Amino acid sequence: MERFGFVGLPNAGKSSLFNALAGGGALAAPYAFATTDPNVGVVKVPDHRLDALAKMSASQKVVNSTTEFVDIGGLVEGASQGEGLGNKFLAGIREVDALVFVLRSFDDEDVPGPSDPLEHLRIVEIELTLADLESVESRIDRRRKALRTDPRDPDLVAEVDALEVALSLLSDGTPLFRAELSDAQRVALREHFLLTNKPVMAVLNIGEDQLEQANDLASELGGALPGAEVLPLSVQLEAEAALLPSDERSEMLEGLGLGEGALPLFVRAAHGLLGLRTFLTTGEKESRAWTFKDGWKAPQCAGRIHTDFERGFIRAEIIEHDLLLELGSWSAARDVGRLRLEGKDYMMQDGDVVEFRFNV
Repeated sequence: MERFGFVGLPNAGKSSLFNALAGGGALAAPYAFATTDPNVGVVKVPDHRLDALAKMSASQKVVNSTTEFVDIGGLVEGASQGEGLGNKFLAGIREVDALVFVLRSFDDEDVPGPSDPLEHLRIVEIELTLADLESVESRIDRRRKALRTDPRDPDLVAEVDALEVALSLLSDGTPLFRAELSDAQRVALREHFLLTNKPVMAVLNIGEDQLEQANDLASELGGALPGAEVLPLSVQLEAEAALLPSDERSEMLEGLGLGEGALPLFVRAAHGLLGLRTFLTTGEKESRAWTFKDGWKAPQCAGRIHTDFERGFIRAEIIEHDLLLELGSWSAARDVGRLRLEGKDYMMQDGDVVEFRFNV
C-alpha cells in the first residue's frame, strides 16, 4: 500500500487534513506539536467505475483500493539540528513513498504562526535538505571505501556516483526533488531513504474567505514549486464536512462550491504523483479495484492478485469498463466478441476490466 507523509510547519493544517480525509481521529489544536506521535490513516479510494461494475454484476462484496497517509508533528526551523520534534519528526517520514507539503495561506489571529505559504515552503525545504546532507555526509565515505575494495561492482559504482551528485546538490542547498537526477541515480539513492529523493505535491490550506481566489493562489505557489501539483483546499471546512452524515456532507460541500470534497481530489492527485493506475475485476461474488504502476504489463498486474497468477500467466481477457457497462455483462461481451485476448506483452491501461488465465 502506498503511503503519503504530510509535512509542514506547526498549525499549517496537517491534522485537520488528516481528519478531512479519514473522517476524524487526529487532534487538531491551535498550538505547536499537538501531534507528537504519527497518526496513520487508511482510506478507501473512491471509484465510480467500481461502483457501477458492482451494481451491474450484483456483487456480494465490493473492495476498493486503499491508500495510507501519515500525519506527523510539525517541522520547525532547526529541526535538522534537533529543534522541535527534531529527529523524531524526520524519522517519521523516511519510509513514506511521497511527501505532501501542507502549506498555510489563511490568516487567523487565534492560530499562531506565519500565513505565507512561500515562507512555509522555504523552511520545509531547508530543513529536509540539511537532514539529507547530514545523511549523505555520514555515509559517502563508507561507500567510497567499499568501492576501493571492489571497484568493479557496477551497483556500487552507480551508488557512489549518485551519492557524489547528491552531496554536491545538497551542499548547494538544492533539495533532490528539484534536481534533474536520472531515474538510475534516484534508484541508486533509494536505499538511503533520503527525504528529498521522493516525489512531492502540495496542499495549499486556504481560508473560507479565499475560496474564490483558490486557483490564483495555487498558481502563485506552483510557480515556486515547478513540476509539483498544488491542490488548494479549505482544510478546516473539509474537516468539518467529513464529520457529517454523507447526505449532509454532500449538501454542505455543494453549497460551498467544493464539489465532491477533499478525498477524491487528494487521492487522484496523490496517485497521479506516483504514476498509479487502476484495473478492475468484477463478478457475482466480488468487484474489486487493483492499483498498478503505469507501464506495467499484464503478468505484473496479475501478480497483484496472487503471485501464482503472474508465475503461471497464460493470457488476459480484457474489456474497457465503459464498454462492458454498455453491454451489460461479461457474458454478453463474450457473446458479441468484444473481449480482447492479450498476452504477456500487453501494457495494462487504467480502467481495464480483466480476467486472468493462468496455470501452475
